[in-house]
Amino acid sequence: MDRVIAAQVYNRICELGSLSAAARALGISRPMVSRYLEQMEKWAGTRLVNRSTRKLTLTPAGEKVLQKTRNLTRLSQEIEDQSAKDIPAGILRVACAHFTAMQIVAPVLPGFLSRYPDVRIEMDVNNHPVSLIGERIDVAVRITDNPEPGMIARRLGECRSVLCASPEYLKAKGTPASLTELAQHNCLHYSFFAGQSWRIITEQGDVESVAVSGNLCASISSLLMDAAVQHLGIAMLPVSEAQAALDSGKLEAILPGFVPKPIGIYGIYQSRDHQPAAQRLFLDELARSLMTM
Repeated sequence: MDRVIAAQVYNRICELGSLSAAARALGISRPMVSRYLEQMEKWAGTRLVNRSTRKLTLTPAGEKVLQKTRNLTRLSQEIEDQSAKDIPAGILRVACAHFTAMQIVAPVLPGFLSRYPDVRIEMDVNNHPVSLIGERIDVAVRITDNPEPGMIARRLGECRSVLCASPEYLKAKGTPASLTELAQHNCLHYSFFAGQSWRIITEQGDVESVAVSGNLCASISSLLMDAAVQHLGIAMLPVSEAQAALDSGKLEAILPGFVPKPIGIYGIYQSRDHQPAAQRLFLDELARSLMTM
């Protein structure tokens, strides 16, 4: 017989004071309750209950065993709860911007959902930051240097960028040889985290903030990339998004001695307490994927 179940039955016998009451409370037969009690006494090697009166009383050994069985059942429940916590299941609501969805989240979805078929991911793709509490978001994946206060921000990796333009634009407007010359060019910039300045790591390892201006800003980096490919100006683009255009020659990297400062990629959520397994494993998957980028 299962000793944990026997311990649970023994606890109910002691709480209710009779085998019949324990049987009714547990929804099993009285003979089965009696068998579990016999199992407990066999396990303990001594009599645990005095059956000489209408109301059962515990022997001194029974009192000591009761403390142990209560601890055993409590530990059993904790293990069961932990096991349930470690099985990823249910709905995971994820918020992120368009670039993050396509370049960072999308590549991990097939493998993750194949391994954890009981998880359902609901994506909220929005280039404007959303409220985790107000929109019932479990985790937001954001590219930022300033994770929002009051939330847990787990750093998953970093977004590396490249300064680039089309060969046609550079032929017509000239290729800048220094950061100061960017002021003479039409610079296409991301409207949220980049603002109207680019943070660049110099050849000496210093970080400089370079003011830029241009006739196009957008909240979607793919739109900026398309504009750069169409010879509109110089853009600072995520390497992962621009790589194909760089390889094909549609875009050309400029200022090779100067590197845009990488920006952190964070998984942002409300609390470390009782973190669902699906959320934790999803963030682990993103972190592993970003290590290879």
